[in-house]
Amino acid sequence: MSKSSEVVSTVVKKWREHPPSSYCLKVDSFKQLEKFTTSSDDKYQSRLFSSGGYNWKLIVYPKGKEKDNGKGFISMYVEIDRKSLTSAPQREVFAELIFFVYNRKENKYFTIQDVEVKRFNALKTEWGLRQVLPFDSFNNPEKGYVFEGDQCEFGVDVVIPKPLTNWEILSFNDKLENPKFSWTVKKFSQLKEHEYTSKKFSVGERNWVLKLYPKGYSRENDKWLSVFLHLADGDAPKADEKIFVQANLRVLDPHGSNHQAYQMNTWHIGKNLGWGWDEFLSLDELRKAYLDKEDALNVEAEFEVVSATKYSPII
Repeated sequence: MSKSSEVVSTVVKKWREHPPSSYCLKVDSFKQLEKFTTSSDDKYQSRLFSSGGYNWKLIVYPKGKEKDNGKGFISMYVEIDRKSLTSAPQREVFAELIFFVYNRKENKYFTIQDVEVKRFNALKTEWGLRQVLPFDSFNNPEKGYVFEGDQCEFGVDVVIPKPLTNWEILSFNDKLENPKFSWTVKKFSQLKEHEYTSKKFSVGERNWVLKLYPKGYSRENDKWLSVFLHLADGDAPKADEKIFVQANLRVLDPHGSNHQAYQMNTWHIGKNLGWGWDEFLSLDELRKAYLDKEDALNVEAEFEVVSATKYSPII
């Protein structure tokens, strides 16, 4: 037996103290509104009001919109002015609609909203809710929706979502061209400086350098070789930018395949401090097995993945 899919309602009802910000309709006598709308298709249309750069009308059916299965309820709708559509370049408008009914007893507004954004165009100029409140409940003075004799108040917020302007697209490139960079550090035993930097190389549309510390990055840790991968100067991450790198750093064994290797899986964030290992290889091991006949040390970086991010607006 197949399981029937659950129907999820998109209508949200709640109380709110703040009044509507787009339009408010106050009625001195609900009974008279109900009586006199019989001559206007059982509805009352407000004057035009502006919201989001377009003109609208609030429509209230005191007895419900029977053609939309609203009989026995208060029905509320919003209609866009057709002139607004003809003047809009896109010829369609998306809007969020929140309908309000004031309750004097609670001193709050009952709000009801279909959270799905509505598309207004030449074929569909009106959207709303056919069953805002049951008529009998609304028309009962003890409930608080009609007050001070027979007054009542309706309202609506028409919210036009702004076009999306802030976004980012994150991608992970695992099909890199020329993913491997080799660096030969000559006359290693004669190196005097604390830090050495490779030439700049490009992988994953980024520029990189390797940095090598022959007697350790930390001067107190002078029995180790330190190796780091850095983004090249001028290619540091921008504000709040993240760059993911998966790469293998190796010191090559010139006599076989016993390379000293570590895999890097890291995000480069903010200041270009680089990533690597303080204790990449002990100098004792290095001297025994990792210098070739010409006293050269061969270091290699092989990239597997480099991320890229496109932003709007460009930062």
